[in-house]
Amino acid sequence: DERLDAVGQRVGVGLHEQSERTALSLGQLNERLAVIDAAQKNITSLSSEMVGLKDILNNKQSRGAFGQGRMESIIADALPESGYTFQATLSNGKRPDCLVHMPHNAPSLAIDAKFPLESLAAWEEAGNNDALRHTALMRMKSDLLRHVNDIADKYLIAGETQDVALLFVPSEAVFSEIHANCADVVQKAFRARVVIVSPTLLLLGVEIIRHMLRDERMRTDIARVQREVGLLMQDVGALHEKVGALGKHIRLTEEDVTKIISLSERAAKRAEKVQNFEAE
Repeated sequence: DERLDAVGQRVGVGLHEQSERTALSLGQLNERLAVIDAAQKNITSLSSEMVGLKDILNNKQSRGAFGQGRMESIIADALPESGYTFQATLSNGKRPDCLVHMPHNAPSLAIDAKFPLESLAAWEEAGNNDALRHTALMRMKSDLLRHVNDIADKYLIAGETQDVALLFVPSEAVFSEIHANCADVVQKAFRARVVIVSPTLLLLGVEIIRHMLRDERMRTDIARVQREVGLLMQDVGALHEKVGALGKHIRLTEEDVTKIISLSERAAKRAEKVQNFEAE
């Protein structure tokens, strides 16, 4: 009986300790499951957002609005309001998405933000199917080259716009895909004087234009200051002449006053002599 009691006690203590460890493990497991559940919710939310972004990029009008919005935010953040115009109308009736006004009254720079992404999406969806990927790649190159030629025909106007126009791609990843798989089209775009730019490249170019505009304003202000200084120097010269003439008049007046004082002293002496003579 004593041995059985001892064994029972040891078994009870072991079961109690095991239950405590099990409860602790279950508590930690619940915490991890809560973290996993929160991560799953975030992944689900992100997936829905990515699906929404994909829908936006697949829809031509939505994609144009998306690219236009990104381009406008970059331009508006970097340039003053007088440095650009959105949806401006050219002399041929065409309307680029943005015209950046260059310094020194130079022709404006045209920017287009309506990039064709349908063929690129088809190329990515082809997966490992070589035939589908080749067909989608040919379509992507054809669409891209057609859009480049449209930009060159619509927005390159001698004397009104710059000799180069920009085709804005609203995604760095898409920009990389184009340069990796459509290098020949990129070269043809260069020859057509259309430069494909990503958000980073557009920001860099706009920053350079902003510094040019600031330098032009500084030169304009310096010229205005120089003109005002020239007028001030003329006024100072005229004032110097007036002061010289006034000094001359003051010297003449001083000489006249000195003569008058001398004459008055002589007259006083003669009057004194006359008075003394009458007294005698």
